Amino acid sequence: MSDSDETDDQRRKKGLPPAPRLSGSEREPVNPPTPVKVSFVLWVVSGLVLIAGFGLTLTAKQDIVDRLVEMNNDPRITDEQLASGATSLLWTLFVGAIVFAVLFALFAYKAREGTRSARTILTVLVAVSLIFQMVLFSNIITLASALVSIVAVAIMYLPSVQDYFPKVPKSL
Repeated sequence: MSDSDETDDQRRKKGLPPAPRLSGSEREPVNPPTPVKVSFVLWVVSGLVLIAGFGLTLTAKQDIVDRLVEMNNDPRITDEQLASGATSLLWTLFVGAIVFAVLFALFAYKAREGTRSARTILTVLVAVSLIFQMVLFSNIITLASALVSIVAVAIMYLPSVQDYFPKVPKSL
């Protein structure tokens, strides 16, 4: 049997990642362990909830602008500048939420195929997402998204799925 005839499960047992796929080649059906399937669904849900949370923040733009205007003690900053800056920030956060949701789905899909690096990237994305939510605007919905993503990443590190994410063997 040549290397190209190995199944992804056989490669995983040797500590290798799934075989690369050529463009247009037919893919083997993936059958990940149940916790990995659950994690994939949680990643998608987390991304959708994150978009909804920052969408809600965007709809409350006028309330946020009004509060910023009330708190402004610097006469050099006009109300229009505050409104413009807040609007730009809120739209940037909303677009960022969409980007994070797409990245969550993409790397969760790759992790579902047994790609260890995708699991690592998802871990980093959760950390970055949490930092942004702690520093910038967050609401109960975005915090719920963070909780769901923490659960999703924790599931991917359960002992029962460690063999599904093989370590790359050290070369001699």
